[in-house]
Amino acid sequence: MQIDDLRVEQSPKRVRAMLGGAFVADADGPLLVWERPYYPTYFFPKNAVDADTLDALVLANAAHFVDESTDPRLEGFVAFDWDAIDHWFEEDEEVFVHPRDPYHRIDTLQSSRAVRVEVAGRVVAESSSPKLLFETGLPTRYYLPKTDVRMDWLRESTTSTGCPYKGTARYWGVDIDGTHHDDLAWSYDFPARESAPIAGYVCFYNEHVDLFIDGEPEARPESPFSADGFA
Repeated sequence: MQIDDLRVEQSPKRVRAMLGGAFVADADGPLLVWERPYYPTYFFPKNAVDADTLDALVLANAAHFVDESTDPRLEGFVAFDWDAIDHWFEEDEEVFVHPRDPYHRIDTLQSSRAVRVEVAGRVVAESSSPKLLFETGLPTRYYLPKTDVRMDWLRESTTSTGCPYKGTARYWGVDIDGTHHDDLAWSYDFPARESAPIAGYVCFYNEHVDLFIDGEPEARPESPFSADGFA
């Protein structure tokens, strides 16, 4: 990775990492480093990390440094693999899945748009009281009350995903005329604070169903979830 490609900023937050019931890293204003496209990584100053813990995580390949010759801004800083830490905290609130991106926003709005969802030509959901979720970098998502969804056609799967902005989702496939379509819909039973209005509502992948808004067909969007064979 070239220096010019690596985005580095100082977080305004206190960030702490807990392992085995004790805080093993504690920094007021650690670095946020975008090592991957969609979210940053916390980098702690070495003097903000318990030395014994750091040695153990390095030996387990669960902590890493960026060579100063690659980027001198990260000299003396270290990052942990997310799953190697039991609990992460921004200030005194626990953070899940991965660090929050300060440039990532979620807005959830009540709407009266008429939304119709079809799979293989059959109407699976139809609602005039959706909640629209606008999330940075993703298509508008239409969350519908279960009472407006053919829940008898949905089959809960074992899939589960996590999001630091929305919480933990569970998924359903859809059975239409003897054909099963995997993981087309999901719901958050207990969403994170930012997404509380969508609790219990069902959403379908715009990328893999036929969606009609106020009677007009919506083009299937391009997104990280558009890959062939996803659903």
